[in-house]
Amino acid sequence: MRQVDHFIVGDSPAPTRKHSIWNPSTGEVQAEVALGDAALLDKAVATAKEVQPAWASTNPQKRARVMFKFKELIEANMQSLAELLSSEHGKVVDDAKGDVQRGLEVIEYACGIPQILKGEYTQGAGPGIDVYSTRQPLGIGAGITPFNFPAMIPMWMFGMACAAGNAFILKPSERDPSVPMRLAELFVEAGAPEGLLQVLHGDKEMVDAIIDHPDIAAISFVGSSDIAQYIYSRGTANAKRVQAFGGAKNHGIVMPDADLDQVVNDLTGAAFGSAGERCMALPVVVPVGEDTANRLREKLIPAINALRVGVSNDPDAHYGPVVTPEHKARVEQWITTAEEEGSEIVIDGRGFTLQGHENGFFVGPTLIDGVTETMKSYQEEIFGPVLQIVRAKDFEDAVRLPSEHQYGNGVAIFTRNGHAAREFASRVQVGMVGVNVPIPVPVSYHSFGGWKRSGFGDIDQYGTEGLAFWTKNKKITQRWPDGGGDGSNAFIIPTMG
Repeated sequence: MRQVDHFIVGDSPAPTRKHSIWNPSTGEVQAEVALGDAALLDKAVATAKEVQPAWASTNPQKRARVMFKFKELIEANMQSLAELLSSEHGKVVDDAKGDVQRGLEVIEYACGIPQILKGEYTQGAGPGIDVYSTRQPLGIGAGITPFNFPAMIPMWMFGMACAAGNAFILKPSERDPSVPMRLAELFVEAGAPEGLLQVLHGDKEMVDAIIDHPDIAAISFVGSSDIAQYIYSRGTANAKRVQAFGGAKNHGIVMPDADLDQVVNDLTGAAFGSAGERCMALPVVVPVGEDTANRLREKLIPAINALRVGVSNDPDAHYGPVVTPEHKARVEQWITTAEEEGSEIVIDGRGFTLQGHENGFFVGPTLIDGVTETMKSYQEEIFGPVLQIVRAKDFEDAVRLPSEHQYGNGVAIFTRNGHAAREFASRVQVGMVGVNVPIPVPVSYHSFGGWKRSGFGDIDQYGTEGLAFWTKNKKITQRWPDGGGDGSNAFIIPTMG
């Protein structure tokens, strides 16, 4: 059986614990990944401490050249990366390519590190006084990443951190660890020094070791909200800089004037793509008014029934299996919960099997109507191919629903009315808003981050905020006397007047 080890400098110790890696399409275990411990982390951090100072003192142009080469290598290996990702996660190959591509866009942004790392300068801020600032790396950063985007989210983290001059410890999900390993190999091939980016696998034992390690200055996390809050609270208590992004329950508001054919096309992709295993999926649609709801439902049913569920390498499949048997059972239980709460299961994906792959972790597309805000199935994240209809009586109700939800990651409004769109975008209490855009993930030179229980910490990922997270700002106030002074004012703070 294939073994996935750690990516560190030197030999890894023989693992005492391992975790199974499934093939979600067949339901078979295809590999095992070694699980590390605090001693292994100590070894990796010691290497990072040796490597990081020289990397930080390397001029930004040379660091940018490594990022440019890394970008070229990712592009050259796009197909193999996508196929490897699909084989462990279950998302179809085209979707896996999108996973890699969205991470690559942050690498492209990081290629501009000489420009984006520039500080500020004021000449003559006071008599003979100049003030300037520089951004300097923190030292060693760490990233703890989820199973659903094993290429994109690691690159969001280590791309910015390493370009800014830091060393990086990556702990990817043990469910699909092979793509992060391959990315680390390509990073060294691009010219990064060995030990700058290391990949350590593990479970809670490794996570706690990262949180508590005194030489790790900052942690970036993406996963469930409960774990995000735990990592944020414990990490900041250890005087670390922490950004921790959690769950989501994104809403799609459909106004009466919306183009329903376009809405249905957008919803089927946003709700069911990647089997709904996206923190920016759109699992709740909120039609405004009963007439809108009835017309939308009528159009959704045939569109959802036409979706093709297939194995991850089926080029005609709209989506593939979910990641593990436990997750399949969890999603199906949420459908049952919604039914027990009084919702109408319009299209039922429970018990779905694929001929020839009966042991695969497939969940059929599911549509649920009659969902209300008091239901547990609405309040919590399902993270599967399930679309819920929550009917709003008017525009105010549509603004209120996502604003009062415990999660505040993303939201979208579908309308032809510019005033309604502007009013909604201004008032809704959610971190990322789409106007006729179902999955409003900002481009790489902006920043990504949700509100409320979708995000803990004050600084978002990638873009200018990502640079701020992985660096510290040093401010220098300088004066060069012309000589001959008597030193009588040496103990007086210089003023700018």
